[in-house]
Amino acid sequence: MGSQSDWPTMEMATKPLTDLGVPYATAVVSAHRTPQRMVEFATTAHERGTQVIIAGAGGSAHLPGMIAAMTPLPVIGVPVASKFMTGMDSLLSIVQMPKGVAVATQAVGASGAFNAGLMAAQMLSLTDPELQKRLIAWREQQSAGVPFEVE
Repeated sequence: MGSQSDWPTMEMATKPLTDLGVPYATAVVSAHRTPQRMVEFATTAHERGTQVIIAGAGGSAHLPGMIAAMTPLPVIGVPVASKFMTGMDSLLSIVQMPKGVAVATQAVGASGAFNAGLMAAQMLSLTDPELQKRLIAWREQQSAGVPFEVE
């Protein structure tokens, strides 16, 4: 995430990962305040065994795109709500990537972060049959928890 203040939003990305038994790591890596840290993080992530990166940022929100420009890994961007434009500035900064630099952008805020974690697990399940089984069971449990009747 771009800032420690993004954690309440980005923590939601850990929920489906934890539920599905997917290991993860977290870090504060700012495109603007810690650019050298960001370069090191992005350029070496694949060497550390990372397979998918979820990058959340608010405001100018350059972090997901900058990381995507420096890594061969898939990057999922989460726009964090900002105090100025309630996250629309973050969303537009992340979703408007130039041709050739892909970021899978999610919704603004906690729902987007949760779905980023879920999407990362889905990506990883393509090559992990056991994770795919857990994901199928998780979806079945989610569907079973939705009542048919209106109370």
